[in-house]
Amino acid sequence: MPVPPHRPAELRGRAFRGSDALAAGTLSRGRLRGPSWQRLFRDVYACADLPVTHALRARAAAQLLVPGAVVSGASAAVLWGLPLAGPLDDVELTVAAGANVCREPGVRVRRRDLAPDQVARRGGVPVTSAELTVLDLAGTGPLDDAVVLVDRFVDLGVTRLAWVREAAARARGRGCRQARVAAGLADGLAGSPQETRLRLLLHRSGLPRPVAQHVVRDAAGFVGRVDFGWPELRVAVEYEGRWHGESPQRVAADRRRLNRLRAAGWTVVFATAEDLADPARLLRWLAEALGC
Repeated sequence: MPVPPHRPAELRGRAFRGSDALAAGTLSRGRLRGPSWQRLFRDVYACADLPVTHALRARAAAQLLVPGAVVSGASAAVLWGLPLAGPLDDVELTVAAGANVCREPGVRVRRRDLAPDQVARRGGVPVTSAELTVLDLAGTGPLDDAVVLVDRFVDLGVTRLAWVREAAARARGRGCRQARVAAGLADGLAGSPQETRLRLLLHRSGLPRPVAQHVVRDAAGFVGRVDFGWPELRVAVEYEGRWHGESPQRVAADRRRLNRLRAAGWTVVFATAEDLADPARLLRWLAEALGC
């Protein structure tokens, strides 16, 4: 016979340790296994009304499964607002270098001592600071991905490029050299990962360096901000993703903006995902537009 739903008020909308609920008499074993609750980790449950997200699992792991741990790595990025981990990906935690922590399925633990300024609080739990989170993640994988990561954190508004560069200059240990290079290559201006990749491509191309996020004005005033521009030649390049998948009102406004740019004498070249994967044609078009 199925167990009817039973949700004591003190457990609704939250995660909890099953053993604590049993010891307090709040739930019986049968009700704990019922449809009102969902298992997140060993002995850690949550109200079934809560969507199982990586953020929920990260908070539950730090608060209940490994008390005293600091959420770090991609899990910290999720709590800072960057979705770098999926709902069921392993939660990444950092504990003190000498801590004795049992292996837990679904959790990866790193041991190291963190300074007070390397720990913040997000979502009610300790998390590595935005700067340390960036450096941890930027120290691994392809360099361009690391630059994208730095720009994305700065674009979120949770840190500043100068702070990331200062932290990178002080960093020691695994991945610190690449993290410093990535921080040096980032500009903190990109509105999307593809804009960062486009900027890196342009800087490596041998073409004159453009101005990022250049503001164009005409006799009537502000026209728009182009992703990259060569103001003296009135040439701009924009990542085409910004023009698609928007509301009809937004598309119409973008078309008016494009017409005003052209009326002001600007040549606008659009870059696509295909161009970034095979950039020769894009660079040829730009070279022609720039007269190179």
